[in-house]
Amino acid sequence: MVALVSTVAFLGLEARAVEVQVQVAPGVPTFVVVGLADKAVGESRERVRGAMQAIGLALPPKRITVNLSPADLPKEGSHYDLPIALALLGAMGVIDAETLAGYVVVGELGLDGRIAPAPGVLLAALHASERGLGLVCPAAQGAEAAWAGTIEVVAAPDLMSLLDHFRGLRALPLPEPGEAERGSLGPDLAQVKGQETAKRALEIAAAGGHNLVFVGPPGAGKSLMAACLPGILPPLTPAEALEVSMVSSVAGTLEGGRLSATRPFRAPHHSASMAALVGGGLKVKPGEVSLAHLGVLFLDELPEFQRAVLDSLRQPLETGKVSVARANSHVTFPARVQLIAAMNPCRCGHLADPAQACSRAPRCAADYQAKVSGPLLDRIDLHVEVAAVSAADLVLPPAAEGSVEVRARVAAARAIQTDRYEDEGVRTNAEADVELLDRVAMPDEPGRQLLAKAAQAMSLSARGYHRVLRVARTIADLAGSDGVNRIHVAEALSYRRQAPRA
Repeated sequence: MVALVSTVAFLGLEARAVEVQVQVAPGVPTFVVVGLADKAVGESRERVRGAMQAIGLALPPKRITVNLSPADLPKEGSHYDLPIALALLGAMGVIDAETLAGYVVVGELGLDGRIAPAPGVLLAALHASERGLGLVCPAAQGAEAAWAGTIEVVAAPDLMSLLDHFRGLRALPLPEPGEAERGSLGPDLAQVKGQETAKRALEIAAAGGHNLVFVGPPGAGKSLMAACLPGILPPLTPAEALEVSMVSSVAGTLEGGRLSATRPFRAPHHSASMAALVGGGLKVKPGEVSLAHLGVLFLDELPEFQRAVLDSLRQPLETGKVSVARANSHVTFPARVQLIAAMNPCRCGHLADPAQACSRAPRCAADYQAKVSGPLLDRIDLHVEVAAVSAADLVLPPAAEGSVEVRARVAAARAIQTDRYEDEGVRTNAEADVELLDRVAMPDEPGRQLLAKAAQAMSLSARGYHRVLRVARTIADLAGSDGVNRIHVAEALSYRRQAPRA
């Protein structure tokens, strides 16, 4: 007899249908798993054997063959344990195989019969919803699966409870969606003393989703201002929260089915590898740039990162996605992030202070900043020089304006962009393409003349030219202006890094 159970294989944020076929036939007692399974899937034999012994069942002394179809699709992960076990129970006649036909099944089994959490349950639930099926998953992830909508979710703590549910002996309770909570917003912008230009640039970056780099001496407040950014960004919309949670689900970091309305803020250490930052590894997982999707990726001490690692960010910053190519698969993760970086002007950090600067200044500054490639810096919209905080600034009382006031202006500017791009498929000015910029961000005649002269004087690349237009459009939105004027272009140019001359 052959029993069939539906499950999924994950390729990036795509869930592919997989059919688990189990045949119990006469022959030498063996338990074989075929269908391009990795080591974790192959080891499921022992977990399934132990779980069935825990509920008082023994495998029949026959040839047991498990086929994962389609056979040419790589199968990775421990979530195949439960579908293999249920298909085997169906083939043995313990459970009605027809009952299992209406469900997608995912879950890892313990040797004592418990059903342990496995990554990707939210994606599996969305896949089941598209196919009009129910979902069987671990009890710990029932709240996560319930976000998929009106599908039937069977969330079982162990194999025996699941069998009792399908036999009609004891129904399992329907899980409720996890709470959508507001995460930590970080420190208040009122804590930053002085640095009015830098705070203005941070507001512009938040309003338009622009990339930003702070350059200044140690202790000037660069990291503090970056940490304040989540507090002035608008919360995620329900659709965005679900999109972010799908990445977290695949990475296995979505706990208790709790979706967060706060935008992600990821700050990897400068020793991070390329696979950690952009994704990859032996079993392809999303990297920091994908875990920060629709949020902030903060890179502190930017030149201390390996140059190859930093340059791997070029494509994600431009396209909003990461494509990881492997010999047997091609995986794509979303990576629409706002890059915020901080760096010292030189290794010692005191280039502007002759009393503290090292003996190699200013040559040390050129060598240190050269660790960051020009093409990467060209993808950063706002370049801000942060001066050292003086003693006079430190004794001042807290600023009258904090994150609440700035957040209100940012939300108003974002609302303008939402209305403007409602039918364009983009969210912010930073995502607008060249054709769209020509329609919504072209300055008036004085602004065009200024931009043309500045582009030549500053040796702006085509990318840099269009990034200035995006920033100018955001400045105009913050000012409530329908058009982009000369003053908006002038301020946008003041944040642009001038290309070095040979």
